[in-house]
Amino acid sequence: MSTTESDRTAPAGPTLSEVPFTLVEEAPRTLGLVDQLALWGNLGISLLGFTGAIFVLQPGGPGSPRLSLLAALTAIIVGTVAGTAAVAATGLAGAITGAPTMVLLRGLFGARVSYLPTVLNIAQLLGWGTFEIVIISTAGHQLLPRVATLVFVLVAGVATTGLAVYPLGSVRVLRKYVTVAVVIALAYLSIELFRHGVPSVPGGSWNGFFAASDTALAVAVSWVPLAADYARHSHTPRAAFAGTFLGYSVTQTLCYGLGLLALVGVAHGHAGAIFAAFLAVPAGWLAFSVLAVRELDQSFVNTYSTAVSLQNLFPRTDRRLFAVSIGALITAAAAVLNIADYENFLLLLGAVFVPMFGVFVVAFFLLGGRHSWDLTENAPPRWAMLVPWAAGFVVYQLVNPGGIGWWVRLWTRVATLVGFSHQGWMSASLLGFLTAGVVTLALRVVAPRAYAGPHPAG
Repeated sequence: MSTTESDRTAPAGPTLSEVPFTLVEEAPRTLGLVDQLALWGNLGISLLGFTGAIFVLQPGGPGSPRLSLLAALTAIIVGTVAGTAAVAATGLAGAITGAPTMVLLRGLFGARVSYLPTVLNIAQLLGWGTFEIVIISTAGHQLLPRVATLVFVLVAGVATTGLAVYPLGSVRVLRKYVTVAVVIALAYLSIELFRHGVPSVPGGSWNGFFAASDTALAVAVSWVPLAADYARHSHTPRAAFAGTFLGYSVTQTLCYGLGLLALVGVAHGHAGAIFAAFLAVPAGWLAFSVLAVRELDQSFVNTYSTAVSLQNLFPRTDRRLFAVSIGALITAAAAVLNIADYENFLLLLGAVFVPMFGVFVVAFFLLGGRHSWDLTENAPPRWAMLVPWAAGFVVYQLVNPGGIGWWVRLWTRVATLVGFSHQGWMSASLLGFLTAGVVTLALRVVAPRAYAGPHPAG
């Protein structure tokens, strides 16, 4: 996989319409700009996004002071644009190389060392895949309360697995059918909400703006480990970047903005009442059902990307075997586990990838990695690249250690020992990303041999 960039971006041929079964086969280039706009536009909309608006409005948690409506909307835009830029940059690298995200990390860390982030990514994707099936089944039960939640779990699991077995076909279905229905549903709900007038937030201010923008940024950046899995099938790198950036940034902004309006205008600050507010409007059940069904694309991409990540460990294993096994596993987990208790751990795993991709972006785009990236199964280890990743992770945790009690206490003690004092303007995602990037640049200067590592001949 040490071919030139022009070789990597050439279409694989008109006969390849679906992803090959193993990782050693050439990836087809069948996704155009509209396909990727549809994929990422749908991923930017989530039922979790509507309720997640509460963390933008009240970045300090329940009972904390609220932002003004203008401050909250601005925080959504700023955080979403910054986070989506990282996702699109990773997608661009995937389109250039033709490699999925975890395989791209062979060029950064070496093949064996790339197994570490791969295992972490598999863990978080299994968790989020399970979480999404729980969300779908919960929404379905709200629409049809007489139907047992388990029925919706099984239906969502089967549908998710089928979509993951035929990923490129699923993207084309999104483009042709689902996107149009989602746009109509969102437009209808927006009109109904605006009929109540533009709400205000009594006592709202700009205090906590940076923490609020970090919430939107972190949600967008969580898609970075998946971006190249789909962008590698793009006709061109330009289409991959534009489709990812425009599709996701626009719809996440709309999703969180709509959730914010529902929160302050109808649900009166109670996140749990947002779905009820949507269902209460005339024909709201129909619009809500469209959004609930659309949630399948979230579970589908998590399942398929888990399979592709596993192929970094086992490149010659049929991805369909992985997809079916993963689909069965997350369906069973959704039926028996209280996955809500796992959410804070999933967010902690996601935080691992923010600084790592700070290292990746600098090494690939700024330091010439795109011209000498070793993606082979024998790519030699580059242990030095763990240093900037660790530095960025430490900074991230000092600013925002998450919500797991013992972990928060640990980093509180570390902060006290090093004399770190959290300031209101600090963004954990942005500072962790920038720290990792700066240390990568410094490593290139002070230890060029350790940074560079061996590259494949030719």
